[in-house]
Amino acid sequence: MMGDELNMSVSPICTKNGKKYAFVSFTDGTRSAEGKIPDCKITANTGFDANEVRQLEAYMNRELPRLKKMAAGIDIMKNFINGTKT
Repeated sequence: MMGDELNMSVSPICTKNGKKYAFVSFTDGTRSAEGKIPDCKITANTGFDANEVRQLEAYMNRELPRLKKMAAGIDIMKNFINGTKT
């Protein structure tokens, strides 16, 4: 089962062939997983078991509107100029 210290980050929106998507990364210090929205599928995984991967995918599905809003709100140039991380 996943511990309490799971960190998540969201990439800015990317576009390929007219389709928009973003990546959602999960880490807990020793394990990591990366998913893609709006597909809500884990695309890379190191250390999470199958049940935990299903939980992460369910989380992305449940929180999809919020995750999309987070990705849309990332301004790469502003963060670059200000020296902040996303």
